Amino acid sequence: MKLKVDMPLDKGFSPIVLEIRKMNEEINDKNGQDIVIGVERTNNAIFVYKTKIWKDSEGRDKENFKYIERLVKTILWIAGGFRIIIAGSEKVGKYIKECYTKDGLRAFDVSFFETVYERPFEVKTVPIEKAPKENKVAGSVGRHLDGCRIGFDAGGSDRKVSAVVNGNSVYSEEVIWHPKLQEDPSYHFDGIYEAFKTAASKMERVDAIGVSTAGVIIDNKPMVSSLFIKVPENLKKEHVQPIYIKCAKKLSEELGHEIPIEVANDGDVTALAGAMDLDANGVLGIAMGTSEAGGYVDTDGNVTGQINELAFVPVDFNSDAMVDEWSGDYGCGVKYFSQDAVIKLAPEAGIELDASLTPAEKLKAVQNLMKENDQRAAKIFETIGVYFGYSIAYYAAFYDINHVLIMGRVTSGKGGEIILEKAKEVLAKEFKDLSEKIVLHIPDEKSRRVGQSVAAASLPLI
Repeated sequence: MKLKVDMPLDKGFSPIVLEIRKMNEEINDKNGQDIVIGVERTNNAIFVYKTKIWKDSEGRDKENFKYIERLVKTILWIAGGFRIIIAGSEKVGKYIKECYTKDGLRAFDVSFFETVYERPFEVKTVPIEKAPKENKVAGSVGRHLDGCRIGFDAGGSDRKVSAVVNGNSVYSEEVIWHPKLQEDPSYHFDGIYEAFKTAASKMERVDAIGVSTAGVIIDNKPMVSSLFIKVPENLKKEHVQPIYIKCAKKLSEELGHEIPIEVANDGDVTALAGAMDLDANGVLGIAMGTSEAGGYVDTDGNVTGQINELAFVPVDFNSDAMVDEWSGDYGCGVKYFSQDAVIKLAPEAGIELDASLTPAEKLKAVQNLMKENDQRAAKIFETIGVYFGYSIAYYAAFYDINHVLIMGRVTSGKGGEIILEKAKEVLAKEFKDLSEKIVLHIPDEKSRRVGQSVAAASLPLI
């Protein structure tokens, strides 16, 4: 299908959002049938998406299978869940069930979500009249600025903590640490607790603790997190999952009163910080760095409890697109909105990168060329911008978006400006209604860092 915006480097790019448009245009009541996808997670939360597919009798099963498989994968990694429900087609339901087994096409996904939710993964097929109903379970987490609060931000290379009194940061510090290299969970515990203690010493009391951390968070527990990747699996349930709760309990015992704690994914906290800074809702935050991270604050100002793992959400319908080494899937965001995207596109732009460089150093090399106005480097960021414009439109099928914040090392400097401008061009030419609704922003680093700690501190309700 032809794009309305010139694609500089990746001529094979086939945006999924255009596939949805194509299906909607070609299918009608005579040749199509309704299908409903539901994904269920904890607290009976159910995310529902409705669409149409070719009738089972039309003989276009392969098209239906691929289309619905990509949508299911998308919803699963946006919402999170342990149960997929397919209503309206036994054929499609059977295919999805075959994909989501421990030796099926999506074995990685099954294993991941069984770890997160600590229960078997399931695919159910039901008649259309028994289609699942949407059940949103959003929490009014954040924007609580009263009292004396600790805001902690656990990063992969440094940890940040702030003492926040009535919404004002009275003390902040950043400490270098290396959590991704440490096998002993006591290293992580001691570092987190030391940060809590330091912040507590800067205030007359502690009323609450808010934590921003990488990973999938369930009931204040990091069920899967890159920060603890070296900790042996047999130690994670006892020492990693309750680590923030245990640190808060120890501080509570030391100070002589119970201190509430709220833990949230760092992407959601970034989106919350942006929403607080903009004084707006319906904010999708996307960080382009080592990987692609996402966070969302809904139009009511709530954090939704969804996992928003956009790195694993497919954006390219082209089956020959680059495969992500970890999940084994093609066309997913991690290869389009991260340093991997820059490295992938460099040869296409005619840029030869030193193979001995780390991925971060390769990104830096391209960014240095960008500083010199090298047009080859510019084409890389233009291409990412085209990816991004079509992907924002795709994300908008699953999120109600008013603002998009982009950040991360890939967006720094001139490259970030090019990404933003190209994405705006895509929205204006292909999705006029969205271009009039959605505003794109790049927050400055200083306000993002300060905002993140205050936003983290604002998570718990006292």
